[in-house]
Amino acid sequence: MINIYHGDVLDLYETWERPNCIISDGPYGVNGFPGDPRNVNDLPNIYEPHIMAWSKFALPNTTLYFWNTEIGWATVHPILLKNGWEYRGCNIWDKGINHIAGNCNGQTMKKFPVVTEVCVHYIKNVYLTCNDGIDRSIQDWFRYEWKRTGLSFSITNEICGVKSAATRKYFTSDDLFYPPPWETFMTIIEYANKHGDPNGFPYFEIKPKPSFKHNIDMNIKEKYLNLITKKFNFEYGVSNVWNIPAVRGIERIKNGSKSVHLNQKPLILMDRIIKSSTDVGDVVWEPFGGLFSASISAYNNGRNAFAAEINENFFHIGKERINLLMNS
Repeated sequence: MINIYHGDVLDLYETWERPNCIISDGPYGVNGFPGDPRNVNDLPNIYEPHIMAWSKFALPNTTLYFWNTEIGWATVHPILLKNGWEYRGCNIWDKGINHIAGNCNGQTMKKFPVVTEVCVHYIKNVYLTCNDGIDRSIQDWFRYEWKRTGLSFSITNEICGVKSAATRKYFTSDDLFYPPPWETFMTIIEYANKHGDPNGFPYFEIKPKPSFKHNIDMNIKEKYLNLITKKFNFEYGVSNVWNIPAVRGIERIKNGSKSVHLNQKPLILMDRIIKSSTDVGDVVWEPFGGLFSASISAYNNGRNAFAAEINENFFHIGKERINLLMNS
């Protein structure tokens, strides 16, 4: 299913199904297409209301892929962090040396030619409301709840049946934190509520913030797995450097001999990120639709897409592209 809209996506977010994945391919600050500012200085103000909306409507396992130039991403990165998005990795799209052919004057260039863009991977930070009213990350919540029991952290190794993994991973304060599997989590809960300070009962009660979709209908196992599961389907042989040529041939949408949109992304790259971070039936958002490449990839891979494009010309060409796909 592909749902596309012509208009300002800020008016649409609250009407869409909540996303498992957001693919942002919006302004770059290079004056490269209608609506794109001349430089990156305006990007934080442009993106901040969108990022706030993404944070508001994201699910606990929502993944974000942010396309931009290197400097464009660097300019917006602090806004993403401020709104609860955790950096996972920077993927480099290398379009190849042929990308500069005819577009580079070696006599006037004062830097190496640019043949790359970045597609930066983020996940949504999840916070739990503790009994003192303070919202904490999952890692801090684990430590806080165990401290409330009054029990020694070293006991967690024994009850989890490990030599030191519980204190090194599940209850650590450093970046080695790893949430325990469901069965181990249940062991921790049972022990804490049986042997912990009776004045603190119950321990490890899951109170997510923001709330889950259909939270009332979820049992504790569903809540926990939704909290800790960050989807990523690893593919051997694929690294964070993507050596894929810019779109050419029949995939490139043209008006006569001229490309309609200079920022059209190859479907093979959209396929890669969608398949890596979603499952069949999941929801993909494409806030800045352009020619709707992410939405087409989502549809081709059995996902549901919601997309918007504010430019009327791009919208109608993208809509025609989708209609041809549906009727083929």
